[in-house]
Amino acid sequence: MAEIKIDSKVFQDRISHLVNAWKADNRSGTGLFGGVSSLVILMGKVDSEQPEFHKNNSMHFWLLGYEFPTTLMLLTLDTLYILTTQKKAKYLDQIKGGRFPVEVLVRGKDSAENAKHFVKITDTIKAAGKKVGVLAKDTSKGPFVDEWKKAFAENCKDAEEHDIAQALSAAAFSVKDEAELRAMRTSSKACVALLTPYFLDEMSSILDQDKKIQHSALADKVYNKLEDSKFWKTVELPGRQKLPSDFDLEQLDWILEPVVQSGGKYDLKWQVDTDKDILHPGIIIAAMGLRYKSYCSQIARTFMVDPNKSQESNYKFLLAVHNLILKEIRDGVAVKDVYIKAHNLVKSKKPELEKHFLKNVGFGIGLENKDPTLIINARNQRALRDGMTLCITTGFNDIVNPTPQDKNSKTYSLVVTDTVRVTTGEPVIFTGDAPVDVDATSFFFKDEEETQPTPKKEKRDSRVGAVATKNITSTRLRSERTTTVDDDAEKRRKEHQKLLSAKKQKEGMAKYSESTTDKDGVEIKKFKRFESYKRDNQFPPKVKDMGIVIDLKNATIVLPVMGRPVPFHINTIKNASKSDEGEWSFLRINFLSPGQGVGRKDDQPFEDASAHFVRSLTFRSTDGDRYSDIANQIANLKRDAVKKEQEKKDMEDVVEQDKLVEIRNRRPAVLDNVFIRPAMEGKRVPGKVEIHQNGIRYQSPLSTQQRVDILFSNVRHLFFQPCQHELIVIIHIHLKDPIIIGNKKKTKDVQFYREATDIQFDETGNRKRKYRYGDEDEFEAEQEERRRRSDLDRLFKAFADKIAEAGRTEGLEVDMPIRDLGFNGVPFRSNVYIQPTTECLIQITEPPFMVLTLDDIEVAHLERVQFGLKNFDLVFVFKDFGRAPYHINTIPVESLDDVKEFLDTSDIAYSEGPLNLNWSVIMKTVTADTHQFFIDGGWGFLQNDSDDDDMSVEEEESAFEISESELEEASESSEEDSEFDSNASADASEEDASDDDEGEDWDELERKAGKRDREDEREEEEETRAKSSKKQRKR
Repeated sequence: MAEIKIDSKVFQDRISHLVNAWKADNRSGTGLFGGVSSLVILMGKVDSEQPEFHKNNSMHFWLLGYEFPTTLMLLTLDTLYILTTQKKAKYLDQIKGGRFPVEVLVRGKDSAENAKHFVKITDTIKAAGKKVGVLAKDTSKGPFVDEWKKAFAENCKDAEEHDIAQALSAAAFSVKDEAELRAMRTSSKACVALLTPYFLDEMSSILDQDKKIQHSALADKVYNKLEDSKFWKTVELPGRQKLPSDFDLEQLDWILEPVVQSGGKYDLKWQVDTDKDILHPGIIIAAMGLRYKSYCSQIARTFMVDPNKSQESNYKFLLAVHNLILKEIRDGVAVKDVYIKAHNLVKSKKPELEKHFLKNVGFGIGLENKDPTLIINARNQRALRDGMTLCITTGFNDIVNPTPQDKNSKTYSLVVTDTVRVTTGEPVIFTGDAPVDVDATSFFFKDEEETQPTPKKEKRDSRVGAVATKNITSTRLRSERTTTVDDDAEKRRKEHQKLLSAKKQKEGMAKYSESTTDKDGVEIKKFKRFESYKRDNQFPPKVKDMGIVIDLKNATIVLPVMGRPVPFHINTIKNASKSDEGEWSFLRINFLSPGQGVGRKDDQPFEDASAHFVRSLTFRSTDGDRYSDIANQIANLKRDAVKKEQEKKDMEDVVEQDKLVEIRNRRPAVLDNVFIRPAMEGKRVPGKVEIHQNGIRYQSPLSTQQRVDILFSNVRHLFFQPCQHELIVIIHIHLKDPIIIGNKKKTKDVQFYREATDIQFDETGNRKRKYRYGDEDEFEAEQEERRRRSDLDRLFKAFADKIAEAGRTEGLEVDMPIRDLGFNGVPFRSNVYIQPTTECLIQITEPPFMVLTLDDIEVAHLERVQFGLKNFDLVFVFKDFGRAPYHINTIPVESLDDVKEFLDTSDIAYSEGPLNLNWSVIMKTVTADTHQFFIDGGWGFLQNDSDDDDMSVEEEESAFEISESELEEASESSEEDSEFDSNASADASEEDASDDDEGEDWDELERKAGKRDREDEREEEEETRAKSSKKQRKR
């Protein structure tokens, strides 16, 4: 005990807090302290092999931070008396001299002197009052305790004892400060580390290898891991979290040694030691409890191996009850109400499980491993308070299994235990990192082939070969197979589209009246003016030499014109060129002026019809190198000016955000180890996302300046895309106004993601491969991959929900893509998978991102929809007609019905046509006079074209006519000019006629082919005979 250091400040704060609560209770008369005038806390001899943690131990830890055996504390309203041995008294000198007086009495070997100390304590009790507070259920033992009880009985015969267990719990232990909560979090994280990943990996490995191990042996593995310092330094919690950097392994100890139960024998009170039965692959329960810096936490989880439907259903219901309990736990709620609501849920939803439901669903935990005054049952009247910590245990005991696999599976139990903190809202689950959902706690080791029925053999036609059997389909053409039309659905869509088109036409007529066509949709161009200098003294000093001067600072070229320096701003210059003729060099500078063919966008108007403009200036010199240098400088200056102008134009819609209000009084919610897109400058390293009061912040670990702030008021859509069928899990934010990221990167989409595949996971170098062969390792890798992906989805979804909760005042909600309704398409250059959500049509897997808000869409048009084409295009026209239409190209024709159904159900009017339309011309027509456009029928011209395609084709075919004389002349000229054989047409007609006949069957074709082969063989034999006879005649 040489290094004992007592925090005197904490001692003074806590003793003052307790006394103030005591005084307040006496004044209010609530009776919590029972009107006692003194408190006696007795500590006897401690059993080091089986330590117990009760109110007396807790009082020592709470005030002093350490446990002082054979010590008596007497607390009155004005002084604390401590009777202890001389060795311990030295350490108690550290708490003397504070606001609250402390008097230490030292015991020695002199029994007479010790008796005097007892007399002084009893006299102080009598002087304070008749009522004395004691711990009625105190089990302290030892000679010191016996001496005190004797002295108290002799000297305080008239004293009235009152149990203060509940008073100490309410006033001292149950509501914890920040330092105590920090210790609780650390002990909970340590529990999680031992359960997941260590116990979970050990258990799954044993079951996967079909090994036999005793419950006690597996529990001992977990028990011994507490002393493994290397494990605690490298352990990684779920979600890649780490233990605190100041974690001290010496402060960690067991309060509930590891419990492993399976095979039908379960005790959810954890009062029975772990037995030596063999681990049974069925329902496996693991529980444990740790204390860190004297503060306790517990955790328990149920793992199911090859569960049946009944077990899965009951476990899901257990989670529902557990979540209800957690939801009800908050400040001010009566303890009994929590249990009653959980019990009523069981009674109403699954009454058959009511008798198996536990009699209580938890208790208070902290300095005591179980606070008996804070049991969560139907009789406890205590109210929960912010800062309390509870051990919530939800379970069903000894449920009968309707379909047992063996004799050890006839009954089973289910339990989930979490250590939580009570708040004014939802509780903080300290052990929440250990997953409880069905996917994470279920293991399936049976072969899938056992459960799959054997497929029926196809009936084989004896007339058809083996290869041909697989090639026979119900239709003869690919187009018929892939684009089968549902006539009823198509008819329903057409009826609905007629209503939508009429509605759009009506809205357009109401929105665009005559008074809205001031400019007739044409932007009025103005003559641009530029100013280089306001005064003469701002000219560069070099202009005195009457030469050409390039003023980079003011983006101006000063030219000598008729003996005077004339400045020309770079934006008035078109280009400069240098040419050589003999010994002379010429510099030609061309200027921009109205009426010049410089392109439609840059065309300048005539502001003054009588004005004159200089088109170009030419200078001559023998110094060709100087002219080359000037021409290059002008070109560079022009390029920089154009670039600057373009950047200014791009930044026009960028809005400066308000300041982010950071959370100061507590640690913000953090999602660590995520990447951002668009990427920040510099090395690609993961950062963290924090949720603050009015927005979120992405912080790069490279520099405090490399961060991105996004305010909730600027967020239009918040998406969460799971990593199912993808390589990354995504939280995507679509903004109302663009922001700048990094070095002048303007964007309206910001994305936070993490790769779902773990690069550090080495499948080839796994230590388990040393003794395992076959497919077991691949199965474990797949199961680990599924678990990892499930954890990632759960982590990101929970964080997205937290963002939505923090931004609920701005109407933020998490939206998820509906993958089943998605389709492939090319919105930019690459073919991507596009998915709808409840409000948008998105593609956020790879940049550039696509986020289309359905409310912004006016109409949609399907292009290249015609028989024989494998793809079609989709064009969206926005309600803002100044915005260019959005194209999604090369959509497979198999998705045509799905796209139509999606558009129809989203109440988007659509049309279709066989050709690509010139949308720039169409939109110019729309914006030129929008009111007239809707008077002429609006978007109905698209719908009319799609409805009348067949009719127009027939009209075009019938429009061609030719007279008989022209037909005869054409036939004669074709016969004279033809280079083909005259029988060619006859042969062709015969082939056409044969094609029109029905095809022959296989037997007929095989018979003809055999006959043809025999004829060919006879011809070859006759030729060989003729050749041999010729050779004989020659001889």
